[in-house]
Amino acid sequence: MMFLVTTRKEMNKLGWDSLDIILVSGDTYIDSSYNGTAVIGKWLLRYGFKVGIIAQPDISSPDDITRLGPPELFWGVSAGCVDSMVANYTATKKRRKSDDFTPGGINNRRPDRASIVYTNLIKRYFKDNKVPVVLGGIEASLRRIVHYDFWSDKLRKSILFNAKADILSYGMGEKSMLELALAMKRGEPWENIRGIAYISKKPRKGYLELPSFEECIGDKKDFIKAFETFYLNCDPLTAKGIFQKQNTRYYVQNPPSMPLTSEEMDGIYGMDFEREVHPYYRALGEVRALETIRNSITTHRGCYGECSFCAIAVHQGRTVTGRSEESIISEANIIVSSPKFKGYISDVGGPTANMYGIECEKKLKSGACKDKKCMYPKTCPGLKADHSKQVSLLKKLEKLDGIKKVFIASGLRYDLILSDEKCGNIYLEDLIKNHVSGQLKIAPEHTEDKILSLMGKQEKNILKEFKEKFYSINDSLGMKQFLTYYLIAAHPGCSEKDMENLKKFASKELNTNPEQVQIFTPTPSTYSTLMYYTEIDPYTGKKLFVEKNTGRKQKQKDILVSKESHKKSSRRATSSENKSKKTKNNRWKNR
Repeated sequence: MMFLVTTRKEMNKLGWDSLDIILVSGDTYIDSSYNGTAVIGKWLLRYGFKVGIIAQPDISSPDDITRLGPPELFWGVSAGCVDSMVANYTATKKRRKSDDFTPGGINNRRPDRASIVYTNLIKRYFKDNKVPVVLGGIEASLRRIVHYDFWSDKLRKSILFNAKADILSYGMGEKSMLELALAMKRGEPWENIRGIAYISKKPRKGYLELPSFEECIGDKKDFIKAFETFYLNCDPLTAKGIFQKQNTRYYVQNPPSMPLTSEEMDGIYGMDFEREVHPYYRALGEVRALETIRNSITTHRGCYGECSFCAIAVHQGRTVTGRSEESIISEANIIVSSPKFKGYISDVGGPTANMYGIECEKKLKSGACKDKKCMYPKTCPGLKADHSKQVSLLKKLEKLDGIKKVFIASGLRYDLILSDEKCGNIYLEDLIKNHVSGQLKIAPEHTEDKILSLMGKQEKNILKEFKEKFYSINDSLGMKQFLTYYLIAAHPGCSEKDMENLKKFASKELNTNPEQVQIFTPTPSTYSTLMYYTEIDPYTGKKLFVEKNTGRKQKQKDILVSKESHKKSSRRATSSENKSKKTKNNRWKNR
């Protein structure tokens, strides 16, 4: 049996009277490497633990949460692949009607603040059972210290305190969850395991102290100090443990788990996955997310882009670890062998597709630099951008029997392509020629340099250079691919005037009317959210304009997506071009 158990009937077939670990998730159970709960469950199963999953339990009844009985070692609780508040609400706080991770596609199975709700559900129906509850997944990971919560518009304590859970596994949890399970099975202490956090009655000696919950509420500068200390202690090679007083007790966080090696990554992604929704949940309806991930391949984890609005740096980490070519090709062959495979690999990538095989040797030995970023304001020379490994991998995948086309759907850093003097053009040409279908999606996010600086993104001239190179290669190949731009409205520091300038730039320089525009959503544990709450630029300490009115946020977006202003700009641009042509012709005639 390749699925993890979800019912008592399945347990009986295996001869299991009880389970060691029960995982509870806000997503339905897709047995895929793209589902964190499935990965952790399969990983623990590989090491001999009896693991079950309860996905999207009914919170109004004991029927779901009690159907497998209590576990022997611990409950593992996750809100799913996305923070539950982000999954349930838009940037303007409107309830989302659909959910791609729920059977039937209707957003009616994931509660708000799912980690808290599921923990309370467990404790309500297992009052006499003292088995600990361990929080994990991105919701727990990003809410692990005192954090700003956009939906309640206030600072909240660590989710450990609000959920009344016992332990929190943060980041990518394979190592910490396995070590925790082994320690509990052996009856050994677990308090020193890397990658976990817990509540203590006293501070931890030798660890760094963050400003307390009360101090953060009282002074925004203390909150900035707390966040920056937290952020700078997320690299496994350099991080120290931290603690933070919250009321009368302390949040204690051990240093992060060490990065997985390439061999360990191969082992995790080489596990047997069904690439299907478990039959128990499939009976409830189709799951849209499955079609996106069924024929996709993860090549690496981590991202050194460090965009201010992105939480990958504090969840997956700033170090990119890749799988071996052999492992990736082996997975591709498994996909090809599926009766449902039609010849198309949907995606080959990671958090940022083109970081595979590119890392800084110094960082791998000594940890991430504390005083500079890998890709801002320019790509660091120490990174040594070289896309040759990716070009080689893609060619090998294309040659496999049964594969018609390999797509790259994950996000790309176009500035990284331009930084690669050796292979950047080769990679981009290969991408245009073989791995996109009509359009290449990139995410400049903005075009005003002052906003790009706050976002931790390179200046707009880099975008212009890439755009020119992209269309030049298209022309040389006789192709008509085009660029699609993802942009953000109402980011901290951004005014309506900035959006008008972005609109003009898009019309004049990019010759497009942007459609892929989202309003900035403040999510926990990002620098942009820190700016949003404090209205201070943390890098300079200066006051920062932040648009917080919902209607005016929408107006910023509307400025950008208005087709009428694009038509006017286009007419002006065309008129200007015609005048220029006439002038040139007259000059030629006068000669």
